[in-house]
Amino acid sequence: MVESNRRILLASRPVGKPGLDNFRLDSVPIAEPAEGQVLLKIVYLSLDPYMRGRMNAGRSYAKPVEIGDVMEGGTVGRVVRSRHPDFVEGDVVLSHSGWQSFAVAEGSTLRKLDPAAASISTALGILGMPGFTAYAGLLTIGQPKPGETVVVAAASGAVGSAVGQIAKLKGARAVGIAGGADKCAFVRDELGFDAVIDHRAPDFEAQLKTSCPQGIDVYFENVGGHVWDAVFPLLNDFARVPVCGLIAQYNDAAAYPGPDRLPGVMRDVLNRSLLIRGFIQREFVDQRPAFYSQMAAWIASGQIRYKEDIVNGLEAAPEAFIGLLEGRNFGKLVVRVAE
Repeated sequence: MVESNRRILLASRPVGKPGLDNFRLDSVPIAEPAEGQVLLKIVYLSLDPYMRGRMNAGRSYAKPVEIGDVMEGGTVGRVVRSRHPDFVEGDVVLSHSGWQSFAVAEGSTLRKLDPAAASISTALGILGMPGFTAYAGLLTIGQPKPGETVVVAAASGAVGSAVGQIAKLKGARAVGIAGGADKCAFVRDELGFDAVIDHRAPDFEAQLKTSCPQGIDVYFENVGGHVWDAVFPLLNDFARVPVCGLIAQYNDAAAYPGPDRLPGVMRDVLNRSLLIRGFIQREFVDQRPAFYSQMAAWIASGQIRYKEDIVNGLEAAPEAFIGLLEGRNFGKLVVRVAE
């Protein structure tokens, strides 16, 4: 049977939480590469929270996915046909080919991977964009110092798990926030955080305060919502807050409910000399070579551990993505599209 390119398209823009009806699976003939291009068979697809923002039409730091277009996302694929001198059939590469089983890509946009060095799926997680987000955001903006307290939410996830472990390597005390007993146990027992709190606990705020007796010097923000409410009063003078995401608010269909707390927040930003800095990982592109080298060494030595949550089949991507926004994944969420 002749293969075709199976794709998942954005069928409609969600209002609030996305549903399966916002996606559509179709099939088209496989395209042929032009000069300078390669044809890829996608092996792994990364699912990440930022994709929710791409489903909206509003202004953001990147262009939204248009209705009827392939959902965007990072991918690992094998070269099937090459018309680029740097790639041959069988090469494994990192690309940004989206939710589909085959893709034509410009050779100049690809990064060749070494399957012998690490599992190729890690190029979408700990050795990819999420790991680099943790590395660059924490070290460039957070700048943890020995003895300081670093707090990170979604601590069992792809970014948060790396943040806490890097903080520990820099001599700081790592406090994680996660959802559920299994995730909390993993963060504490497998990743080696100094403390972990379940954000679902009825006394979450009290537990967080007890776990941070000297206050919080760095808070790596990727959640927002009630976690931010609990963290903010504990920030020390001169605390640093790298902001890479607000997953708790991505599905909000209306303005944040009142009262308006911005004046009070800004007063404390001034009075406590707080640094709150939003960032997109691509701002730190010059740090990627150092990241690839350092993170690979940390993983090889066992100083950094990671967990992947792999689902099978392109058609499983929409349901898995919806679950990601609800915190149902456990570790870096990846779709295995092909063997």
